[in-house]
Amino acid sequence: MSGIFKSPRVVSIGGANGIRKILIGGNNPVTVQTMWKDGITDVTEESEKLQKILKEINNLKSIGCDIIRFAVPDMESAKALCIIQSHTDVPLVADIHFDYKLALECLKGTVPVIRINPGNIGSEDRVKAVVDACKEKGAAIRIGVNTGSLPKDLEELVESGKISRAKALADTALREAEVFEKLGFENYVVSMKASSVEETIEANEEFAKESDVPLHIGVTEAGPLITGIVKSTMAFTHLLKEGIGSTIRVSLSAAPENEVITGREILHECGLRKGGVTIVSCPRCGRLGFDVHSFVAKWQNTLLSMDKEITVAVMGCVVNGPGEGKHADLGIAGGKDKCIIFKKGKIVRTINAKDADKVFEEELNSL
Repeated sequence: MSGIFKSPRVVSIGGANGIRKILIGGNNPVTVQTMWKDGITDVTEESEKLQKILKEINNLKSIGCDIIRFAVPDMESAKALCIIQSHTDVPLVADIHFDYKLALECLKGTVPVIRINPGNIGSEDRVKAVVDACKEKGAAIRIGVNTGSLPKDLEELVESGKISRAKALADTALREAEVFEKLGFENYVVSMKASSVEETIEANEEFAKESDVPLHIGVTEAGPLITGIVKSTMAFTHLLKEGIGSTIRVSLSAAPENEVITGREILHECGLRKGGVTIVSCPRCGRLGFDVHSFVAKWQNTLLSMDKEITVAVMGCVVNGPGEGKHADLGIAGGKDKCIIFKKGKIVRTINAKDADKVFEEELNSL
């Protein structure tokens, strides 16, 4: 980390009630988060929806998700989140706005993290009530600050051009952090999110100059799949290379698994996440002899969930396949009704295209 930025201290999440313990900050690995996209008001112990949610949580966990945040807009959702958390070891975050009593309800269960925006949660007494409950339960807090809830005095400075919106975000977060410190609570992280890459970078840099509180980084409302990936990659790469960011969430108008895979790959390319399967696949062209897109879509989650440090290549034709994928531990390429299986650039099997999945699986399991 650059000398102008403070090294983040360590915050502990989970570790009790069967929930995985995760350490954020310090020299610990950067964690990947996502957010649940649907409401949970109709979840009960006996509901089919609970089983569907738990199945998807396990899927997200298998492809690299460490923490999942759920919106809690009402008391029914708070009770439902407690039920969900009691059935999974993945730490869940209760996302609370306006009503501090929802946070207290979640803490009656085993929910290990509360996300609040002190700017809209109300008086300091209400913040203290949440902090006291977290102390009692050993839970963590994420302070969430965004450009839509800046203090009036800072908003006026922004509007008059005296400070940037990013500086206002950082100053707001520093104010909120000071409240927590005065309350004797240190088990918290901070996030300052803007929809602008530049503002996101500036706000996090400003905060990291002044505080050692671990930062959760993300570009909020980043947009649809491609736009969101571009914005998030630009912001995260810049900040992570500076040592800023202890946990991340890629915010996409797309499925949670896309957020997780994107976050995982950003960390991998930044050298911050080791191991796992690296997928190399060609973009496809007029020489197409093998349906690369369908094959990758079918196998992606299986490959990403494997505990193997290997490279797998999926190539569209036998013309360039083995050569361009010669570094791969396992590769497949096709031409007309035939497919070839290659390892480290050498063809080891030629098969009928209809047997591609079966043979690929056999060779994959043999590695």
